[in-house]
Amino acid sequence: MSNTTGIKEVARRAGVSIGTVSNVLNRPELVASSTRQRVLDAITELGYVRNDSARQLRAGHSRQIALVVLDVTNPFFTDVVRGAEAAAEEHGVMVVVCNSGEDAGREHRHLDLLEEQRVRGVLITPVDESPNSRLELLIQRGTPVVLVDRGSGRHSRCSVAVDDLLGGRLAGEHLVEQGHQRITFVGGPASITQVRDRHAGIAEAVAGRAELSVVPTPNLTVAAGRAAAAEIDATAVFCANDLVALGVLQGLTQRGIRVPQDVAIVGYDDIEFAAAAAVPLSSVRQPREQLGRTATALLLEEIEDDGRHEHRHVVFQPELIVRESSGRPRTRRPSRKGR
Repeated sequence: MSNTTGIKEVARRAGVSIGTVSNVLNRPELVASSTRQRVLDAITELGYVRNDSARQLRAGHSRQIALVVLDVTNPFFTDVVRGAEAAAEEHGVMVVVCNSGEDAGREHRHLDLLEEQRVRGVLITPVDESPNSRLELLIQRGTPVVLVDRGSGRHSRCSVAVDDLLGGRLAGEHLVEQGHQRITFVGGPASITQVRDRHAGIAEAVAGRAELSVVPTPNLTVAAGRAAAAEIDATAVFCANDLVALGVLQGLTQRGIRVPQDVAIVGYDDIEFAAAAAVPLSSVRQPREQLGRTATALLLEEIEDDGRHEHRHVVFQPELIVRESSGRPRTRRPSRKGR
């Protein structure tokens, strides 16, 4: 059944004009309640489903926004999506989620398709943090963009991020207060701003108080953390995210090293799995759902303000959640590096 034929049949069944049916669907406040109810009853009886696509294309936009994430398998981004969807639903807007997989080429292809679909705006954690010509082109063509989990000094777009320098300092202060003198930072690549900031934060906190070494990883995954565990020769570890920390926990356990008795671990993000780990994981908590909610609110505000919107850069404060994995060591075993 075509959309036009469908509307005609609804109008005939309700005994009204096609224009009245259109008003009920698009501007119901213009239709008397009794008439509106007759139309709604006819829609239900006929099983009519409106086709928004043609109407949206005529209007020049859709009722969708997009969220492009780095890694859809990371629970951090799952929570960000949950927050974005909650905020979008309040405005009758749908969120289309795209996964770049940390691949710049794939990210650009997603943006091309999203622009073709005329999404109202784009929330994105970009792969490339250097000046991004594809994002700038999107903005120049009239599609609002908000950076998620990324800061932005640019006036052309909003951003929502967390103070990762502070997060690193919180972890460092905690481990030093626990009496650790040899601490290792695990994470990478250093091209990711969050990794650099979290490392800089702990370096600042422990300067002159403890020795800090670094074990870089090619990405922020459980597998990368598990591999890094073989290179750790310290009494405490601060990981750039919880997935890496969970991998380090697994790797150390396989080496016969006890957590926290021999090595303390602190992660970052405080994903749900952190508290559920075999040894509950201390972690620097980010307000994950709030990141998604706030970014979406900023995007919708820009969409609706019609050129009057003032771009803002929101920075949230992290919080250290202390659990069993970073308790004060009771015994210290000899170094097991390479075991």
